[in-house]
Amino acid sequence: MLSVDEKDPDRPIRWGVLATGGIAAAVTADLLRMPDAEVVAVASRTTAAAENFADRFGIGRAYGDWAALAADDEVDVVYVATPHSAHRAAAGLLLEAGRAVLCEKAFTLNAAQAAELVAIARRREVFLMEAMWMYCNPLIRRMTALVADGAIGAIRTVHADFGLSGGFPPEHRLRDPALGGGALLDLGVYPVSFAQLLLGEPDHVQARGTLSPEGVDLNTGMLLGWDSGASALLSCSIVAESPMTASVSGTAGRIEFDRGFFYPDRFVLRRDGREPEEFVIEGDRASYRHEAVEVTRCLRAGETQSPLVPLEGSLAVMRTLDAVRERIGVRYPGEASAGAGSGAGTGTEV
Repeated sequence: MLSVDEKDPDRPIRWGVLATGGIAAAVTADLLRMPDAEVVAVASRTTAAAENFADRFGIGRAYGDWAALAADDEVDVVYVATPHSAHRAAAGLLLEAGRAVLCEKAFTLNAAQAAELVAIARRREVFLMEAMWMYCNPLIRRMTALVADGAIGAIRTVHADFGLSGGFPPEHRLRDPALGGGALLDLGVYPVSFAQLLLGEPDHVQARGTLSPEGVDLNTGMLLGWDSGASALLSCSIVAESPMTASVSGTAGRIEFDRGFFYPDRFVLRRDGREPEEFVIEGDRASYRHEAVEVTRCLRAGETQSPLVPLEGSLAVMRTLDAVRERIGVRYPGEASAGAGSGAGTGTEV
């Protein structure tokens, strides 16, 4: 794959956007504020939706089908903002056409689909990254550096939660199995990704969940374990608002994140025998700019994946999510079993 620098080192990165919902709008707004980014095309399942989005953001080309965006040679990278159930089809189409892809989380419905996307990207030598913006946040990166340097000793426990009391009706996408609904893929992916950023893929997975009449998880608790002795207590919900905090405790101290740990503006480091240390970030804590900056850096360097959001890490998170679904009994249409039979390397506890 030729890097963007080799094509034209001076021009901005040209973005396409696939889907026109709220998250697509938020990311597009941030891209438009970046001096080295241009949003040049948008695609939706209907021409009307694409044109309305293009008019709203001043985008030059609007396509009523995904294939037209995939065929647009004036697009360097596409941000995929469809529901989880369409990630495999949308990202796969783009990758096969040679388009670099930034794909919303959860990466796909299950680990098998994620592995298929990674295989396409590697075969075509095209950039692919999960849009795990938390991993690109400067404070999260600072935390991982501190942990790696031994600031809190050996990690022993991780706590993280993400719950909303949305009162979502049965027809809402979060309650629709066909769209990958439920708390786990939309919200639980953050606590799981937070824990695995620090500890890697767990050796043991336990979970309990409450399911809706439609068969998606409304409330899920997870206990992940590592043979090192570390554990993570995680939860997600679409029926109860939680603190949305996180903490990492080690043998020599702990790190604490306030509400919104997945897009933090501060954390506190508490070490034995020392005064607490506060780390802060300035600017818009809800900005998607950090992940777009990382994509830009990778494309200009000719890299096919990001070291901040490596593909193996995304696959490992999907395997854990599969294992959780296997244990709580969530199965999406077309899957042979909950989690599609993946979940390798995640233990057998029930």
